[in-house]
Amino acid sequence: MADESFDVVIIGSGPGGYIAAVRASQLGLKTAIVERDKLGGICLNWGCIPTKALLRSAEVYMLMEQAEEFGLSAEKIGFDGKKIVERSRKVADKLSSGIQFLMKKNKVSVIEGTAKLAGKGIVEVEKDGKAEKIKAKNIILATGARARELKGMEADGELIWTYKHAMTPKEMPKSLLVIGSGAIGIEFASFYRSFGADVTVVEVLDRILPVEDEEISKQAERAFKKRGIKIITGAEVQKLDKGENSVTVHVKTKKGTEEITVDRVISAVGITGNVENLGLEDMGIKIEKGHVVVDKWCETDVKGIYAIGDLVGAPWLAHKASHEGVLAAERIAGVKDAHPLDVTKVPGCTYSHPQVASVGLTEAKAKEAGYKVKVGRAPFQANGKAIALGETDGFIKTVFDEKTGELLGAHMIGPEVTELIQGYVVARQLETTEADLMAAIFPHPTLSEHMHESVLDAFGRPLNF
Repeated sequence: MADESFDVVIIGSGPGGYIAAVRASQLGLKTAIVERDKLGGICLNWGCIPTKALLRSAEVYMLMEQAEEFGLSAEKIGFDGKKIVERSRKVADKLSSGIQFLMKKNKVSVIEGTAKLAGKGIVEVEKDGKAEKIKAKNIILATGARARELKGMEADGELIWTYKHAMTPKEMPKSLLVIGSGAIGIEFASFYRSFGADVTVVEVLDRILPVEDEEISKQAERAFKKRGIKIITGAEVQKLDKGENSVTVHVKTKKGTEEITVDRVISAVGITGNVENLGLEDMGIKIEKGHVVVDKWCETDVKGIYAIGDLVGAPWLAHKASHEGVLAAERIAGVKDAHPLDVTKVPGCTYSHPQVASVGLTEAKAKEAGYKVKVGRAPFQANGKAIALGETDGFIKTVFDEKTGELLGAHMIGPEVTELIQGYVVARQLETTEADLMAAIFPHPTLSEHMHESVLDAFGRPLNF
């Protein structure tokens, strides 16, 4: 591979990197991708995919516990934590093999090793103590991010966990405390609670899932408390005292300091970009708050070097990284109808129980932006399919511009809303108005009917509640 030249070299093979490689190859660019570990990156191997496998096990277990409600009977219901983790790992391994196939199918050269920038148009790859240099007309940095850790509360993999440790527990803890109530923290809180752990969530802000619409956050808190999850908001973890097989957490609340002793602690306080040892500073690439700075085309301030995904900051989502990968590849190839990313069109999903999903502006953000809004809400308690499923907690909320009828945002909590949200994503992409959505025919009986009802409610026309 030494001295070989490529049109594009991508560093990192996560959902941003491997998708960028596929699109670049489709556009006729000679492409290589460098990966130091497993193809698929954190998302596929240690994030999005295996966590959903874990959460699926939790969902099935919860249904087994509710068998009697469905006229069924089941005896000696139990779980094997080791087998739950093994299934999760098998799912990840299967998909990682799929990425290998994709690279081969698209004639992308896969180079194993640790990469860094070594001058203009040069990528140096080191493996097993040997280094080689590769020529690249364009470079896409897709090195992702890792868990941010609080000083003095660093993970040890035994008593204090990051998401990675939480995915492969040696045994299921009987109690745990989660620091942070974003999507990662809430998903693990939901998972471990499903298997009987006493779970406490501590959030420094005044509400959980703080990026979501405030009404959604409040409904989520009610639902999680109903499941037995203890939630402490407006609180700060000051220190952790490790015992032999437990941790005492000192939590500063509005009422004073509280000590909570648990088996394990999960730190889920955000992520920071993998910017180290890449040669960024030597190339003059700007870094702010642990993330690479890019323009609307994902290009750094060094021409020909792009950065995508978690490396460049929020929203830290796999599908956003993939979109940026396509955008960077198309920009390099000179595709004329490429468009910069609009973050208000990026959906967010939390795979807890109940699920949470959203796209666009919250009601508060829409008002802050100067819109006069119309808001619709449709409770799942009035949805036939939700009643049949036995999952009626939650609602769908839509936010419209009163003047133009533009759908500004949609926010959901309830059954399968992570699948439903795509309908509103497409609507926003097509610049759909309330008239288009109200005229659309939704199938019955489905959960998606309530997407229609929420729109109707915003304009005073609900038909089923």
